Amino acid sequence: MRTLVIGIDSGTQSTKALVVDANTGDVISSASVAYNLIPNLPPGAKEQHPRIWIDAAIKSIKKALKDAKAKAAEVKAIGVSGQQHGFVPLDKNGEVIRPAKLWCDTSTANECEEIMAKLGGYKATIKKQGIAVLPGFTASKILWLKKNEPQNYAKLETVLLPHDYLNFWLTGRRVMEYGDASGTALMNIRTRKWCKATLAAIDSELERKLPSLMPSDQPVGNLQESTAKALGLNAEVLVSAGGGDNMMGAIGTGNTRDGVITASFGTSGTIYACSEKPVIDPEGEIAAFCDSTNRWLPLLCTMNVTVATEMVRRDFEWTIEQYDNEVAKAPVGSEGLLLLPYLEGERTPNVPDGTGVFLGVNVRTFEARHFARAAMEGVTLGMNYGLRRLVELGIKPVQIRCTGGGSKSRIWRRIMADIFNAEVVTLKVAEGAAYGAALQALWCWKNHICGEKISIQEVTDKFVKLNPKETTTPIDKNVAIYSELQKIQDETSKSLRKVFSLHRRFVTGNY
Repeated sequence: MRTLVIGIDSGTQSTKALVVDANTGDVISSASVAYNLIPNLPPGAKEQHPRIWIDAAIKSIKKALKDAKAKAAEVKAIGVSGQQHGFVPLDKNGEVIRPAKLWCDTSTANECEEIMAKLGGYKATIKKQGIAVLPGFTASKILWLKKNEPQNYAKLETVLLPHDYLNFWLTGRRVMEYGDASGTALMNIRTRKWCKATLAAIDSELERKLPSLMPSDQPVGNLQESTAKALGLNAEVLVSAGGGDNMMGAIGTGNTRDGVITASFGTSGTIYACSEKPVIDPEGEIAAFCDSTNRWLPLLCTMNVTVATEMVRRDFEWTIEQYDNEVAKAPVGSEGLLLLPYLEGERTPNVPDGTGVFLGVNVRTFEARHFARAAMEGVTLGMNYGLRRLVELGIKPVQIRCTGGGSKSRIWRRIMADIFNAEVVTLKVAEGAAYGAALQALWCWKNHICGEKISIQEVTDKFVKLNPKETTTPIDKNVAIYSELQKIQDETSKSLRKVFSLHRRFVTGNY
């Protein structure tokens, strides 16, 4: 009889489930279920109802188990990866009070400023807890609810994150592990404890509404009977701590020791590293997160990656293959056509009022292939802005492990290698977050049920494999071109920030 573990990745656009052989690390089967955001919300608001995550998890898990021809007794453990920062408000009965405001919701910029003002300002906030309060994070969403929907806030009993909510559905327990909890901007990153000053800046009673914190190598519990029945599994199945999608992506890409960098090119973009100690950015551009292996995960996030490339692709009515072909036809640097890809505002750099800007439109560059390549280059330059900041903070990249939809494109991997000026590799298992959730579940099961004292590095060294045929190394002349283009993007971004603020006032009518 096989020994199987399940990894779940509950994302912004879909939920994926992998069934993984615990002995070989092979993915036996996978399934996914797509869904959308709630439509027609005010500008900046991005919300989903948590019920869709549960429905999608049930469907994807059952489909993956069916395709694997798995027996209930073969499944030993489940791990959950979830989109970070979303605010799931529960009442005293464990019912969701209102839809969750998501990581990409930028409507709480004013609440961020209010919280940090009470803490002494932006840099004082970082000094107190190691991380700033930015619009993507959870803290400002809680204050937003208190100010804008007091009737709902009065019902609030428990604050959960998306992956915590799925763990609650699986086990009946309300807890947070260190990695995902660090993305709330409510935690002192250095001590892995709630920052009382930040909590008080929101509500003097907030601490009692927060679940207990737990180490990332501990299990949440076992499947509760109702969920086990819904999934067709046994109640003895162990549920690991899980974590945010970036934390699970680190495990799934083998980013569990110094020197390895993971770059995720999805709806948003993230670049992150593993560190044995907190990496605090006094400027706040790099998020000083904890990871989901009881260490730290300094991370940069840009909110616009495939958001930008998909906009261009759909506008020209291309397939993905056609898009890549057009990019390859355009010259390196797109003859100076440059995109500031702030279509959804931006987090790194922190430009919540930002909009998309094409610079360098002229008679030579006003062609489809130039716009296609400029979109790809623009979002990658945006991520490189943060990678360079990681280097300044002492992270020494040896290799960039690329994951997400963008990693599947050969021409995009070429652009990545040249802009990052580093070797870019891909993974045998492309679903890094779901695979990381499965590996964390395996690690947890081995240690707590089997009594084997193994490290997470032993697990990832054994099971995470690279695709050597897709390894891409930088070309010096391209690196030089992109270095100059990077300077132009950086300076353009700085010079337009007052314009972005004026534009927002125009759009909202606050003249």
